[in-house]
Amino acid sequence: MRVVLLGPPGAGKGTQAQIIAGRLGVPAISTGDIFRANVSGQTELGRQAKVFMDAGDLVPDEITVAMVSDRLAEPDAKAGFLLDGFPRTIAQAEQLRESLTELGQTLTCVLELVVDEEELVRRLSGRVVIVDGKPVQREDDKPETVRHRLEVYHRQTEPLSGWYAEEGLLARIDAIGEIDEVTGRAMDALAAADTDDPKG
Repeated sequence: MRVVLLGPPGAGKGTQAQIIAGRLGVPAISTGDIFRANVSGQTELGRQAKVFMDAGDLVPDEITVAMVSDRLAEPDAKAGFLLDGFPRTIAQAEQLRESLTELGQTLTCVLELVVDEEELVRRLSGRVVIVDGKPVQREDDKPETVRHRLEVYHRQTEPLSGWYAEEGLLARIDAIGEIDEVTGRAMDALAAADTDDPKG
C-alpha cells in the first residue's frame, strides 16, 4: 500500500505514521528523515539542500521532490510506503504523482487526520520540556505561535485535502480519542481503499 498521511500540527501524525506503517509492513518515510540522511550522507541533493537550510530558507520543491523520489525508489519501498509530512502543497503533490508514475506506481490512499482547532491548540500549548528540573513551555508551543503554525497549515497544506478528494483518494479520519482508536479508524479506511484500488 502506498499511503500519504495529512494532518495539522498536533494531530498525532508522527505517532500514527509509525503504528500504521508497522501494521502494513511498509517504511514510514518523513521528509525530516530524508533531509537528515541526505545532508549527513553529503549526497549531491543534500549539499544543495544544506545551502538553503543554512540560510534559513525553505528548500525548493524540486530538491525536496528529488530526495523523496530517490527514497521511494529504494528496495524497502517497492512493496509500499507511508509518507508523513509530504507533500505539503498541491505543486508537490503533482510532482509526487509524476515521480510515482515513472516508478510505475500510484497512491492507494490519502489519510487526513481531522482534529478541532481548539483541541490542537490545547494539545500543543500543553506540551512542556524539563529544563534544570523545571517544566518549561517551548517557544513554538505557546498558544499564539501554535495558532500561527495552524494558519500556515491552513494556507499551504489544507488545499491538498480538496485536491486529493477530487482525485478520489482522500479518507478523513477523526483523530480525537485514544491512539489505538484512531489507528483502528485509519486501518478501516485503508482496508476500504485497498478494496477499491483496481491495482490492489
